[in-house]
Amino acid sequence: MSVQQTPPIASDDGHTRPAVAAWRHRSAFWAVAFAFLIVMASATLPSPLYGLYRIRDHLSAFTVTVIYAIYAGGTIAALLSVRFVAARIGRRGVMLGAVATMMAAAGLHAAWKALPGLLVGRFITGVAVGLAAGTAITYLIELRARENPNASVIRARNIGTAVNVGALGIGPLIGGFLAEWVKHPLTLPYLVFVALGAIALIGVATAPETGTPAPAAAAQSKASASSRSVRLLVPGALATLAAFAANGLFAGLSGLFLATTFHHPSHALSGATLFVVFSSGVASQLATNRLQASRVFVLGTISMLIGLALIVIAVRLSTPSLALFLIGGALIGAGAGAVFKGTTGLVLEATAPENRLAMTSDLLIALFVGLSIPVIGAGVALDRGASAPDTVLGFAILVGLGVAGAGALLGHTLKSAQRPASASSIKTPNTSI
Repeated sequence: MSVQQTPPIASDDGHTRPAVAAWRHRSAFWAVAFAFLIVMASATLPSPLYGLYRIRDHLSAFTVTVIYAIYAGGTIAALLSVRFVAARIGRRGVMLGAVATMMAAAGLHAAWKALPGLLVGRFITGVAVGLAAGTAITYLIELRARENPNASVIRARNIGTAVNVGALGIGPLIGGFLAEWVKHPLTLPYLVFVALGAIALIGVATAPETGTPAPAAAAQSKASASSRSVRLLVPGALATLAAFAANGLFAGLSGLFLATTFHHPSHALSGATLFVVFSSGVASQLATNRLQASRVFVLGTISMLIGLALIVIAVRLSTPSLALFLIGGALIGAGAGAVFKGTTGLVLEATAPENRLAMTSDLLIALFVGLSIPVIGAGVALDRGASAPDTVLGFAILVGLGVAGAGALLGHTLKSAQRPASASSIKTPNTSI
């Protein structure tokens, strides 16, 4: 009787390896995706809880703004440094550090019941989010390539961007529902994330390292970056910033409007509202798989502009409309998700593998700056006596102009970047995303 052997799978180093190695990379892919989900969800976990924090610590609108700015500062600092950290400890090391840092921040929130604890905890959470966000998408792409060198990495990239956006809605959903229906609403949500983090830590610890650039390659990273990816990065980052400024505008003010304008101070509703916004971003990413890149950007920009107009109308009607407000938020989220998927795909496909981590970090810095600016600006405006409807109107106009302007600049850059390829009959790999 003959024994059937498992066919070998070619590796990228010219040797062969058994199918079990491919299975290991496949399971590691989902372990890293789960860890990425948990860390990113921790970023928005406290969003529906700020009403409780305001009561507990007697917080003003400006203080809440400071808390958000501290979180954003931690995130951006980590994104700026993650490429250098990864060069020393690898992708797996960075992800392990991100999960462990998130767990430490969650434990601190649960144990330190005072304003300083909230401030320190949010900064540490920002560091964890920056480390994970700057590493996970590249790590997922590389794990997919190690699993099957001949497979397309587009699916891995799409999963990474979907997790990045969707997790931001899962955090407030969990936090809001726990705060509404269980005891100790400022403790239990964080303990849940400590437990989830422990599971994620085990999964990532078993994942293989995909390798980091050698010092010589790292030193040459800027020189080897294609001029096309550099040309796309600046308008892509501006488009991402503008898109998530629209998201940040809605996310930062939704809880206030639900409690004051619509008279629905429910923590569960606040969390569910943010879940609708960010899950709409995931839905738009899934729905645009077969569309041309230019069409995706146009549709995303239109969606955000309509959404901004709807939330302004919803809060300024003589009888404010909660349904119109929620529809506007969903359209904003859908547009931001489409734009982020598009910018990530266009930039990474035009980027050499050794430069993907740096390019991803740059796009994510733009994303988190975009999420932060409206929240910080709205907090300052409200603290100085501006009404909530006037605040949302002013910021909606500014964000709308930014979204339209960034979209126009990116469209012009895409046309300029594709022109040389068409002239030389070279097929561009990123005509669809």
